[in-house]
Amino acid sequence: MSGHGSGAKGGGDTTGPDGGPGVRLSSARGRWVMSCVVLASGMAMLDGTVVNVALPRMGRDLDASLSGLQWVVNAYMLTLSALLLLGGALGDRIGRKRTLVIGVVWFAVASALCGIAPDDATLIAARALQGVGGALLTPGSLALVRSTFHPDDQSRAVGAWSGLTGVAGALGPFLGGWLIDGPGWRWIFLINVPIAAVVIAIALRHVPESRDPAAADQRFDVLGAVLGALCLAGISYALIGASGDTSDTAVALSALGGVVAGAAFVVVERRGAAPMLPLSLFRSRLFSATNAMTLCLYAAIGGVLFLLPVQLQTGLGWDALEAGTATLPITVLMLLLSARAGDLARRVGPTLPLVTGPLIASAGVLLMLRVHPGSSYVADVLPAVVVLGAGMSLFVAPLTATVLASVEPSHAGLASGVNNTAARIAQFLVVAALPLAVGLSGDAYTSADAVNASFHRAAIGCAALFALGSLTAVLLIRPTAVRGRVRDAPEPLCRSNMAANCPPLEPGPREAGRTGSGEGQRGTGG
Repeated sequence: MSGHGSGAKGGGDTTGPDGGPGVRLSSARGRWVMSCVVLASGMAMLDGTVVNVALPRMGRDLDASLSGLQWVVNAYMLTLSALLLLGGALGDRIGRKRTLVIGVVWFAVASALCGIAPDDATLIAARALQGVGGALLTPGSLALVRSTFHPDDQSRAVGAWSGLTGVAGALGPFLGGWLIDGPGWRWIFLINVPIAAVVIAIALRHVPESRDPAAADQRFDVLGAVLGALCLAGISYALIGASGDTSDTAVALSALGGVVAGAAFVVVERRGAAPMLPLSLFRSRLFSATNAMTLCLYAAIGGVLFLLPVQLQTGLGWDALEAGTATLPITVLMLLLSARAGDLARRVGPTLPLVTGPLIASAGVLLMLRVHPGSSYVADVLPAVVVLGAGMSLFVAPLTATVLASVEPSHAGLASGVNNTAARIAQFLVVAALPLAVGLSGDAYTSADAVNASFHRAAIGCAALFALGSLTAVLLIRPTAVRGRVRDAPEPLCRSNMAANCPPLEPGPREAGRTGSGEGQRGTGG
């Protein structure tokens, strides 16, 4: 199917917002489109919620060191973070349905390779390939919602997409834990293959194509993406290698290479005609402040959710299902409270929730100091995750709204894409740095005493990061300056999804790959 789709498969179809009113959500085709995008994004969400839970079992089965397990997480995050903005731009150029289908096929093949990996090196390589698929399907799924449905239905369609994807995140720990304890951890990857087959079948038959005609003249900042990936890879390799068996020379050279690549990235982005990351955005103090907050807050979230499943399984002896479902209250609270927190920020301004939310989350992480061998879920783990989830629910939506308010409306999609990438980079770097910082290396993750001591040190560090985020809001986000701008900013659309797996926003369907004036308020939730 070409153009924007035509013909009636179930009634209620038209050519889409770019060329007509669009598909109605209540039509048969509308339900097929929604099923397709929810299954696609839910597939990626499922892996995001269960891979950390599977790490101890993977390590034992593959005889992997902690550094190997760190790369199992970071190989995916590296390619995803480096290519996410380009993935959104590619959909505008070659077609959003086509990009989604390519991403789903790629993701499924990489998932199958993960599922049959004979050793940790093969698993790491397959996870890197999986990240490439994720960079195509993640922005593509929501871009299809924004480009396909009738304008009158878009808010409901995005809300349905966000809520149903959040449900997929909530179900992930149950399904993932059951798979890990039952058929085995390999099935958390292999299950993606039949899901992908269903998505592809629906997309090819029922989803109309759409693209941005102006995108043909856009240039891809491939050099910027490569330099950014080399910077992250070099720094991550140095941090992970420093806590393992890597030689001091290799650590120093990789760190130096990462720094040089980072400097070259800045030069290319400053001088390029169509940069992936326009540095002019950071002239806004509010934009810089909110992204600094994002780095602190999402690093803290990533650190907690990386080591907590290890502590519960190795330190406390819980099985994978128990460890996976332990953090379910966070997802539930995000689903229930994030929308209300966003409305609060629009009424009173974002400063109050951006100051108090991280402090509440910090208190929740400090409560995790009570989690040790012999602890019970109700008395020790549940209070900590409930307080952490309440804090996260309070700051995620206001942070998103403030990011969108910090730039001109025509750059809202680009700003949201940059902020989403910053969140993923923060989680990427904390997975690399945290074990080194807390003295966990080699096969120490198999020792209950070593994991318990390191987890408590990590909890203190993550609590400090939350507090630093709160302090940033106190010092740099002035209530009188931003209250009106946040009230008038585009609506944050992904505020109900679990923040750790669905950071603030994905690139909008038009702005992700360029810096031009674009389509106004096209920021989209991710």
